[in-house]
Amino acid sequence: MFIGDELRGAKITVLGAGVSGVSIARLARRLGADVFVSDSAKIPEAVASSFEGNGIRYEQGGHTDEVHPADKIVVCSGFPPHAPILKKIAERGASPIGELDFVIPYIKGQVIGVTGSNGKTTTTSLIGHLINAAGALCAVAGNIGSPIADFAGEDYDYVALELSSFQLHWAMDVQIAGAVVTNLAPDHIDWHGSYDNYVAAKARILSFTGEDGFGIVQRRDLKQLKAAGNRILLLGWSDGENASHSSGGIEMSRRDRAARIGDAELFRFEETKLMGTHNMENIAMAMAVIKLLGLDETSARASLGSFEAPPHRCKLVLEHSGVRYIDDSKGTNIAASITAMSSIEGPHIVILGGRGKGEDYANLSEPLGKFAKCALLIGEAAKEIARSLAQCGYTNFIEAGDLENAVRIASSEAALGDSVLLSPACTSWDAYKNYNERGDHFTSLARKYAGET
Repeated sequence: MFIGDELRGAKITVLGAGVSGVSIARLARRLGADVFVSDSAKIPEAVASSFEGNGIRYEQGGHTDEVHPADKIVVCSGFPPHAPILKKIAERGASPIGELDFVIPYIKGQVIGVTGSNGKTTTTSLIGHLINAAGALCAVAGNIGSPIADFAGEDYDYVALELSSFQLHWAMDVQIAGAVVTNLAPDHIDWHGSYDNYVAAKARILSFTGEDGFGIVQRRDLKQLKAAGNRILLLGWSDGENASHSSGGIEMSRRDRAARIGDAELFRFEETKLMGTHNMENIAMAMAVIKLLGLDETSARASLGSFEAPPHRCKLVLEHSGVRYIDDSKGTNIAASITAMSSIEGPHIVILGGRGKGEDYANLSEPLGKFAKCALLIGEAAKEIARSLAQCGYTNFIEAGDLENAVRIASSEAALGDSVLLSPACTSWDAYKNYNERGDHFTSLARKYAGET
């Protein structure tokens, strides 16, 4: 399956027994390494049993001195750089490596990395969908749900990877064919320590493409990313003309409802089921990947109509009596909610709230005033959001308590042409296991209160 046996007999420690950590440990064991997994939490019985069955040693409930010495220490992306175990390892003169450094050398196909504050999952999924439609074989992995190590040694032409800022923070010496940065907005500041550090982590992806690789970024984000080079393709919105910039960039036209590179049309907005201008950007970036790889653009473009939006990302779940119910439960930060509000046509009744991330909710006041009929506030962050909005002079909101009451109120207030938009700008952890559960509950409530039960 693999070429070389450089890990045979090597001592490999994996920090973290989550989904990625388990996959990394299994890969290292298949490569012949002596593997030890260390996790500060309790390891689920099924995972522990799997470790035992594969000859993988482990510890749980804390990190002991058995973590080091090791030939390689692989740190899973959830570990923040200030974690005490990492400080202890550094004091012993060791340097851990990240998931990408360990796994990508064993990926056979060309790697296309996708990162950004919002739109990563949709764009990564699109790239995989389009490459397969163009006649090549592409796997989709990474932060999207399938750990990268599961695809090591497999026979794919391409692997599209959704990469988080955490994964990129730990990446040091990675080689990929192409990189996409969908957009930049504040997120995960508590983990990175500052917005500058967060952007720097995202920007690392562009340095991994090498001389023959390419990058695709928003024109407005270029300065923050400190990116340069002939192979950086810039995306921007034009005035509707077939504008062609010196960068040879991707031009998005609201007037023509199309995206182009120079005179070559990538696609027209009506060719897709996806909603919102932000999704048109995602499609344009994905189609540009097809063009830069030299794949069959005609076949890829013809497949746009069959692509379904990933769950809980600006997805139309119901339309009843001229009112649309849109699930954007994945919109867990302010930038995502603003994007949803501004990208989807028509007036909105917006449901906001949950458990906050420490962002400034005053930033919601202007887009709410411009795009929303009203806001319904729920969850732990409701009072904080209400206070911030009121201080900015926006008072057209109701503290609805929970999601069910919010959907009930929205359904009674919505008129023909309105959208009831769940785009919370907060995590779901105050009331739900995850954003998926919250989005599923919204869908069932929409059916209940729209009279379609």
